[in-house]
Amino acid sequence: MKPFDVYPLQSITPVKAFGCYVWDENDTRYLDLYGGHAVISIGHAQPEFSQAIAQQAATMGFYSNSVQNPVQQELAKKLGELSGYEDYQLFMVNSGAEAIENALKIASFQTGRQHVVAIKKGFHGRTSFALGVTDDPKLSSPANRVHPTTFVDMEDIEGLEKALAENETAAVVIESIQGIGGIYVASKEFLQAIQTLCKKYGALFITDEIQSGYGRTGKFFAHQYAGVKPDLITVAKGMGNGFPIGGVLITPEIKPYIGMLGTTFGGTHLGCAAGLAVLKVLEKEKLMNNVITTGDFLMKELNKLDVVEVRGRGLMLGVEFGFSIKELRKILLEEFYVFTGVASNPNTLRLLPPLSLSVEQAQYFINSLKSSLEKIKTNESVSVN
Repeated sequence: MKPFDVYPLQSITPVKAFGCYVWDENDTRYLDLYGGHAVISIGHAQPEFSQAIAQQAATMGFYSNSVQNPVQQELAKKLGELSGYEDYQLFMVNSGAEAIENALKIASFQTGRQHVVAIKKGFHGRTSFALGVTDDPKLSSPANRVHPTTFVDMEDIEGLEKALAENETAAVVIESIQGIGGIYVASKEFLQAIQTLCKKYGALFITDEIQSGYGRTGKFFAHQYAGVKPDLITVAKGMGNGFPIGGVLITPEIKPYIGMLGTTFGGTHLGCAAGLAVLKVLEKEKLMNNVITTGDFLMKELNKLDVVEVRGRGLMLGVEFGFSIKELRKILLEEFYVFTGVASNPNTLRLLPPLSLSVEQAQYFINSLKSSLEKIKTNESVSVN
């Protein structure tokens, strides 16, 4: 048997990692400006995180959600404190897609409706309901195309109200910052309009913070820059720093009942120990302050380059060039040993490093990027002549 070949693989085999670096089998060190799709939040192999997992695994890694789990309760309490959502409820799952599935299901339960309004160019996962609200038909099989969804443009308040007025809508779902779409930040005005219109038409407001949450923008959640308070908030990726956990933060206005939702592996003792360690390190090391410092530095330096646009907040950045970044990423990886990411926009370089990235490490990236761009320019000049 061999792996099902669905991933475009880079010719790198990481064998160990620490902080913001990974090493390959030849002991070559790479600066990680991608964090495995924004998953590595507090740094690779962070000592307190690793110790917490080892200790919990040696004690008890798993029992089902049919028993009391103090670690899950402690995680929920700590998450509420750091995020500013102490009065909300937490339902734990294993991934971002599951978080979206359950958020939409809760909204449908609560409203008795099926229809959803989502945002064009958005991505919410690869399971059934998540694909139904993801604006990319290439990812959907015929069996996925059964969820009644209206897509509206980002910032189109008039189109949003029209969609809500024409359909009895269960929820409006939006990434506070579109990740795969190319790092497009929802404006304060648009997020506030969603909140207002959801209340007007009896729909629930869901923010997808799977990439943009957990301090990545300098606030715990990106939507907090707009001063809004969604009914449901989905989290995953950085929540476990590599351990597969996710969750839905749920307004206290929604009342649960026994059997409403369920999961086998969501909220296990081991998963919760990992999630709790992430929150403790995030707080102890003041990583959200570091995000602002390093993020501001990167934004300033990137805007000095010959780019179309720099988008994003904190350490969730997209750099759009006037050309495809394929060759640029190859040079950064193979000659300067820097991992970067892609977006559905082929001209956009996506940066999602660990939140512990220092200004010095960011400066190395800027220097490497400048040298890579010069090399591309030189190669183009030679090929023309």
